[in-house]
Amino acid sequence: MKVSELARRAGVTAETVRHYTREGLLSPERDPDNGYQLYDDDDLRRLRFIQRARTLGFGVAEIREILEQSDRGDSPCPLVRDLLAQRLPEIRERIRELEALAGRMEEALAAWEHLPDGTPDGHSLCRLIESFPEPLESSPREVSPREASPREASS
Repeated sequence: MKVSELARRAGVTAETVRHYTREGLLSPERDPDNGYQLYDDDDLRRLRFIQRARTLGFGVAEIREILEQSDRGDSPCPLVRDLLAQRLPEIRERIRELEALAGRMEEALAAWEHLPDGTPDGHSLCRLIESFPEPLESSPREVSPREASPREASS
């Protein structure tokens, strides 16, 4: 089957299929007549496995390692358990950081509710942000806007 057919059957975009192919997670054959990449039912099973692994938070490099172990005939299950056991405390800490960020955002919105909008005057950029207390040195690490946004599920 071609990229578009595999994507349709797996419920992903063709670009997702191409991405995982570029990453080496899928290995289609080449049609000798036209050079198209041709996928089979094994690729469909593998793609569905990749999707499940992504929903558990595994990254592409980790999925590659899991698939390589499986392809060698070794059980990747101990690796999977170890990776999740290592990741879970990190995720719990991240949730605490995001909850703290949400609290700061709520506090800011409440404090700014009746403040007028200001115009930059050379001394001030945005009075709303400048009126918010500066972070303390002992505060938890700051969360960047990129970190605070959800990860793209298709990569």
